[in-house]
Amino acid sequence: MIRTIRITVSLLLLSVLSPTVLAEDAATQVEERLMAYWDARNDRDHNTVAGLESRSGMLGTNSDGSFHKPISVSTPDDWEKNMQGQANVVRVFYPEITPISPDVVYARYYLEGLNKNASGSAPYRTRVTNLWVKDSDGEWRIKAMHFSPANYGGVHQTQSSDFDD
Repeated sequence: MIRTIRITVSLLLLSVLSPTVLAEDAATQVEERLMAYWDARNDRDHNTVAGLESRSGMLGTNSDGSFHKPISVSTPDDWEKNMQGQANVVRVFYPEITPISPDVVYARYYLEGLNKNASGSAPYRTRVTNLWVKDSDGEWRIKAMHFSPANYGGVHQTQSSDFDD
């Protein structure tokens, strides 16, 4: 009888605590990958950037007032072309990572730094939201990214590649 009660209590605790532990683990994994994504963008590591985006494509919205971008699968070559002439250096501030389900995590944060291009450099500050999904191979990747202007500094500087189909 006592053994049955212990097993029942153990199973009950496991069912209550497991989702919390899994959610904390997902949040930690996504935060690590989020930081790796922005480090790779700063380092112009196009392979890593493309590799951290969903293999089935990503949805994007920039903070420059342009239309939402259609779903697209980016390659390292696409990122190299997109980042040509830029030397942005940004850092993530105040990340909040919230698991939505076992395979979906919502992240929001501020991105601050310098936006450098051929015409000079400008301070950059924007708010970012991401949806991260567990991709077909079980790895966390970005599925959607939305930038919105913050109150000071520059925001995304429109460039010709923003309008490529």
